[in-house]
Amino acid sequence: MLPENKNKGREVFHDANMTPLIDVCLVLVVMLLLLTPLAFESGILLKSSPPGEEQAEKNKSAARVELEVISADSLLVDRKPVSLASLGTELGSRFEQKGCRRVLITCGDKITHGMFVYVVDQTKLNGAREIAVHGN
Repeated sequence: MLPENKNKGREVFHDANMTPLIDVCLVLVVMLLLLTPLAFESGILLKSSPPGEEQAEKNKSAARVELEVISADSLLVDRKPVSLASLGTELGSRFEQKGCRRVLITCGDKITHGMFVYVVDQTKLNGAREIAVHGN
């Protein structure tokens, strides 16, 4: 005698449950939509100079504003001490004097990343067109 089929008379469901896969995909799409603008908001465009331009950059130093971050509350703008609160007005007057909107930012080892980003953001907000970063 043959064993009886347990599913005899019942309809067998062969389709896969797609609900968990769809849920995960939707969560990934929402995360992508939310995080994409954040990635572009704080982006810094870097451009390296060709090997022979070191001497040309020395000649152009008079046509740029040099900003050195000394500590969390003090800066040097063209070797003149400036407080962090007056950075915007000082940059505006330097841009007017020199007729250019190039800035060279130099930071020491003790400066935090947050402080550096704040200075770069303030420089952008006050009208800098090109920002170069030099590390010590």
